[in-house]
Amino acid sequence: MIELVLGGARSGKSRYAERQALAEDKAVIYVATAEVGDDEMQSRIARHRADRPEHWLTVEEPIRLADTIKLYTTDDSCLLIDCLTLWLSNVLFDRRGGLQFERFQQEKSALLSVLQRTSGRIIMVSNEVGHGVVPMQKNTRRFVDEAGRLHQDIARICDRVVLVTAGLPQVLKSP
Repeated sequence: MIELVLGGARSGKSRYAERQALAEDKAVIYVATAEVGDDEMQSRIARHRADRPEHWLTVEEPIRLADTIKLYTTDDSCLLIDCLTLWLSNVLFDRRGGLQFERFQQEKSALLSVLQRTSGRIIMVSNEVGHGVVPMQKNTRRFVDEAGRLHQDIARICDRVVLVTAGLPQVLKSP
């Protein structure tokens, strides 16, 4: 079963996804897409690490998500991917903020393809960023647009989609 967990910043989506993974009777592989870019991000990553059970395997992969899913998905495991919007930022923009649309299209296509072919348990966490105003900056608008399209494409593939608001899960799609 593939599940997409959406929510805003500090909505409780990661905590919800972690509880879902803990409920599985499987080995959990936590796929972290974040990269340390500044002190504040380093603190966030450290807090997430401290909150996770020590026996979970952590795989840090900011770009090649499809390859990571292929490599680690088994019938005996649960992949918890946190988060898709950080992954999107990593593949859509280079380190200087330049657009890498062709690379993003390739990685997105590979991700959607592997998700359609996998039979393992995967839980993906992502930020719902489309509920606010339209951003003024061109690259920020592009990011919000691509995040919305990515969520729609993945939601079509998923068995279950959950929106978390204020720590409360709302099931949008269920088998």
